[in-house]
Amino acid sequence: MVTDPVADFINRLTNAGAVGHKTVSLPFSLFKAAIAEKLKEAGYVAAIEKKGKKVRKTLDITLKYDEAGKPVIHGVKRISKPGRRLYRSVNEIIPVRYGHGALVLSTPKGIMTDKEARKANVGGEALFEIW
Repeated sequence: MVTDPVADFINRLTNAGAVGHKTVSLPFSLFKAAIAEKLKEAGYVAAIEKKGKKVRKTLDITLKYDEAGKPVIHGVKRISKPGRRLYRSVNEIIPVRYGHGALVLSTPKGIMTDKEARKANVGGEALFEIW
């Protein structure tokens, strides 16, 4: 049993990219699917697919690579953890890596990146930074 599904999710993505896998398969949840959708919109993931029925649903994520064959995801930093939740107001949301990365937040309006949250004028729980 995984106690931190978000950390498991981002670790699977970075590890699969490090060894050159094309796809990553993980247990399905609506929360992980929403995060994966935001990563796809931000350009870190190529495709998302839901497979299976009932209890055996999986989320298959196709990773994105650049022309040189290196993964687009260079690094990920988990911010809010199960033992210590960290929340950020709109004024505390700053660009990640001078705008070359993204901060993924869980807001009352759903999962958002830092740019979307600033535009919508909403804060929330800072899940992780990705660059």
